[in-house]
Amino acid sequence: MNGFDEDRTIADLRRLAEIGKFKTGVHRPALSDVDIEARRWLCDEMRAAGLDAEIDGVGTVLGRAPRASVALLLGSHSDTVPFGGWLDGAMGCIFALAVARAWSATAPGAAVGVDVVSFTDEEGTFMACGGSRVFCGDLRLEDFDTARSASGESFTERLRALGLAGRPLARLDPARHRAFLEAHIEQGPRLIESGVAVGAVSGIVGLRRRRVTFHGQADHAGTTPMSMRRDAGAAMHAFAVAAVETLLAAGSSESVCNIGVVSVKPGAANVVPHEAEIVVEFRDLSTPVMERMDEALLSLIAARDGAGGVRIESARIGAIEPTQMDARLIAHIERAAGEVDASYMGMPSGAGHDAMILGRRIPAAMLFAPSVGGRSHHISEDTDEADIRRALRVYVRAAQSILHALGSDGRGAL
Repeated sequence: MNGFDEDRTIADLRRLAEIGKFKTGVHRPALSDVDIEARRWLCDEMRAAGLDAEIDGVGTVLGRAPRASVALLLGSHSDTVPFGGWLDGAMGCIFALAVARAWSATAPGAAVGVDVVSFTDEEGTFMACGGSRVFCGDLRLEDFDTARSASGESFTERLRALGLAGRPLARLDPARHRAFLEAHIEQGPRLIESGVAVGAVSGIVGLRRRRVTFHGQADHAGTTPMSMRRDAGAAMHAFAVAAVETLLAAGSSESVCNIGVVSVKPGAANVVPHEAEIVVEFRDLSTPVMERMDEALLSLIAARDGAGGVRIESARIGAIEPTQMDARLIAHIERAAGEVDASYMGMPSGAGHDAMILGRRIPAAMLFAPSVGGRSHHISEDTDEADIRRALRVYVRAAQSILHALGSDGRGAL
């Protein structure tokens, strides 16, 4: 693709990492001053690439190819978790910018163009994947009225303070946006441990979350015999061990589960807990598998309810359906890997991404680059430059292949 500048892309990644830099990582939460600084920089770079670019009314940056009637949508997000890594999301935005520049040089004025997007708040400072969900029409502005950050800052008040409130909203146009392609670091250890250069994402897992609460009786921890206690804490700990075993037995080889929230009350060393609570989360690429896991968990709850005088109740508090990536786009990624002599493997994404939201509306796919040590969401997050460059070549070649498949008039098949 003419105009593709690999060195400039690496330099752009490094430049973006300076905005909100914290030690070896980046602290750039959604709608922070540095997040807006990064979005303004991206907007300027999109305009320099020949795109009509604006920051919309929730902070999403969209650059549109001005003369195209059909477009391949490329991008990711440029916000980070607090004190996070320099590549999570950012790599997808910069790779997209590289393709837009190259395609503009290769096919100026073509009916098929490249649109570039950096969605706001993928990381959930106020609402996870908020920008892509607004873009796809899954959320309205009113849905953000009560959205607040962990520090209590209001989303709507922050928009007003930044001068973004009332701006037009960027919207998905299925007649224009024929497909979405997102590059991302893996955020896990599979690629780096297997020595594979690129991951072609088969799908993005769904999840279920269930709060399980144990009701016992508070008593003096020194004077109450063990056989006479109604210990909510002990019941909770025993259940947690059994729950992991039960969920993995009911799941698939790709299933994962986690117990990341635990609490006991009153929380004193010398008081038998009268109440305990855990949040159980499990993920898989298949909805039927997740439902089977949930049924197994409910059966375990029913079997243990009342044992040792402890009552157990539960409530589902989260459910996200999995999103399959488009097989035709995956084939473009795989062919591109072969053309640049990069090894690849098919793999699911265990983390959520904007492609999960877009993939419910239009064909979507993701390409993963290896993460050093499998680390992400931390300042130690990194990818070897050679791996970044290799993934970039695959991404550019895959995007070029998709654009050519769409044809000069945009009527071709993916």
